[in-house]
Amino acid sequence: MRTCLSASWIVASFAAGVGLAGAQTPDAIAAGYADAARAAAPGFTGFSAQRGQRFFQAVHSGEWSCASCHSANPLAQGRHAKTGKTIAPLAPAANPERFTNLATTEKWFKRNCNDVVGRECSAQEKGDVLAYLTQRAPGSTR
Repeated sequence: MRTCLSASWIVASFAAGVGLAGAQTPDAIAAGYADAARAAAPGFTGFSAQRGQRFFQAVHSGEWSCASCHSANPLAQGRHAKTGKTIAPLAPAANPERFTNLATTEKWFKRNCNDVVGRECSAQEKGDVLAYLTQRAPGSTR
């Protein structure tokens, strides 16, 4: 059974380890997710961009996937499937502000995971998606 760790636990671990005072990077946020994933599953061996891509594109508990709103190409602008609101690109290569604030990252993971997956995402799932998004670069085909 997969254990989901709360946002407050992750924020607390960052406050103790990485620190919230300075600017954050996608790598620092991923390191916090790795610590949380390791705590939830001692056999954790790392994040997978391929697993993250499958998760991002899969339809979960209903009719949506992450790609439904963020586009199959996270380097491109997306559009909310229900409201039609424009969404800035999700990949940091196209939008350098993405994943630079833990509180904002957690807010959107919580909201989107509940909407798309029907539950809070695990640290492993968040880290896999982050690995996929951070390896995306302009001109990449996968």
